[in-house]
Amino acid sequence: MKGANADQVRLLHILEAITYIESFLNNKVKQDLYDDHLVRFAVERQLEIIGEAANHVDENLKLKFPSVEWRRIVGFRNFLTHEYFGIDLELVWDIVQNKIPELKILIQNILAEVYPKL
Repeated sequence: MKGANADQVRLLHILEAITYIESFLNNKVKQDLYDDHLVRFAVERQLEIIGEAANHVDENLKLKFPSVEWRRIVGFRNFLTHEYFGIDLELVWDIVQNKIPELKILIQNILAEVYPKL
């Protein structure tokens, strides 16, 4: 996807994936990630989407917003995709509880600054 609004679309994909994660984990506890395979796989898939979208955000936008840990997000996506047999659910839980809420705010702020007419 290229064009003037490609980054906007990618950022919106990230927000959509975050919204899905929030809904999948609504009223859930960490143990549910271990016990409910549908929840686990759904969350992992949305984390992959976040990483893939982040990977395709233009480098200039990434440089303008270094507070987003773009490389780590993409790196975790690669780990989920290629090392699926060794996924640490403690790490996944930590990410969705601590990093995803922060990322949501950062992406919302970027969208508001770069695309104020949303």
